[in-house]
Amino acid sequence: MTILKMNKNTNKININPFKCITLAVLFTIYYLLPNQSFAQEKTPQHSSESNQITSKIELNPAITTENLDEIYREMTTNSRFENLTPTPDFFQSSYQLSIFSPQNGEDSERLWSQTRSIFAYGFGVIGLIALLPEDISNWDKEEGVFNKWTDNLKSGPVWDRDTGMLNLVGHPYFGGVYYQVARKSGYRQWDSFIYSTLMSTFYWEYGIEAFAETPSIQDIVITPVLGWAYGEWAFNIEMDIREDGGDVWGSSILGSTALFFLDPVDSMSVGINNMFNKEIIRAGTGFVSFNEIPYGNSGQTDSQINFTMSLQLGDGGHYTSKKIKRSTRADDPIDTGIIGVSYGVGQAQLDDLWDVKGDTTTEYSLGLYFTRQFSSRVTYSKGKFTDGLTPTKINYENYSLDSQFYFNSESNIRPYLTAGFGETLWAREIETKRFQVNAGVGAHYKIYSNFALQLDWRFYYSTNANTSDQNTSLRLVYFLGKGER
Repeated sequence: MTILKMNKNTNKININPFKCITLAVLFTIYYLLPNQSFAQEKTPQHSSESNQITSKIELNPAITTENLDEIYREMTTNSRFENLTPTPDFFQSSYQLSIFSPQNGEDSERLWSQTRSIFAYGFGVIGLIALLPEDISNWDKEEGVFNKWTDNLKSGPVWDRDTGMLNLVGHPYFGGVYYQVARKSGYRQWDSFIYSTLMSTFYWEYGIEAFAETPSIQDIVITPVLGWAYGEWAFNIEMDIREDGGDVWGSSILGSTALFFLDPVDSMSVGINNMFNKEIIRAGTGFVSFNEIPYGNSGQTDSQINFTMSLQLGDGGHYTSKKIKRSTRADDPIDTGIIGVSYGVGQAQLDDLWDVKGDTTTEYSLGLYFTRQFSSRVTYSKGKFTDGLTPTKINYENYSLDSQFYFNSESNIRPYLTAGFGETLWAREIETKRFQVNAGVGAHYKIYSNFALQLDWRFYYSTNANTSDQNTSLRLVYFLGKGER
């Protein structure tokens, strides 16, 4: 495991050259020494027949149908579910999972080896930080590291105030990293999404990150869902480049550069394997983290970027480069087309108990449209309303997790019922949040496969504020990939 740290203020990259050189020397010595197991000599076999002694020499071909797959390996450490043959009944249930019981040739050994590496790295870092002095780790040792973790779990999840760049770019990238761990182990999209969801929720939000801050509502949804979209895009772009022999626009330099940025660790793994003509590295995963490190007595912070590489060693066997053979599977019913993002406007009518006058809202949603009869989404509304006590504007926010049941599912116009729960916030203060349940009706109009309009009316009731609100909204929905089917 190699950790590269870049400090924004000092613009330095800290690398331990001794460790890097030692690792390279060990690799070279181990894999370049002659392997005696490949130099076994076959002795003639003797038999007696009709009182005559004859010598028979058996000639065994080096390449047979049995060992063909072992000798000729794909150029990359990746594999594709599309190149596997699923069981005949695998798609009878669209959302059947094989992540915990692989049945179609998925590489479960690679998947769980990578998972163990991720856990070992993450919790190893936590243990190291816990041993550091308080002025470096910024952790209150008297409170206790695990007390801080349990307090954060009890406090969340909350609607966080991270920047849009972190929520909409950083977290989808991490979700894509988790997604590709499963996708490159031969699992299909739905299995890879479930794996990313489990890792981003329980390993990261309720695991590693909970040692530092309260779990985030947005991150629980955005990380795996948009991570699915990014991870699948990056995976297919990489496969396209490798199918063309690693070139982009006829340039091997552009191709190598693109492959490096799409998956730096796997790209380096392929290069090492090709260099030595041995499977030195079977799989690799890279992790990038961003931390604000406090220093000084005036509240200054320093931005730190960590790049961590986790490698799974191969068996040192023969390795032959070749182009990837692509195949597609049109009968897989679950792909990124079930992901829908929306933007629109709404009109809020608020209860008099709020002492705030309702107004126009901006509406966003991110959801999974599982079938033409059922979907689930996270909806977020915001606006600036007039405070009834003072002539000032006050920030209004409402977020909820909703589910929809559609009627007339074969038509382009589908009425639906919606219900869910969430919270309302005022002035961007967590202390003002009020729990709400909602229910309503709406209509979904399919324009094209990738676009639809939704018009709905929702009634909100706050169980702890005893308020009743209404919201009418119109949203344009965009479906990723192939869109609605």
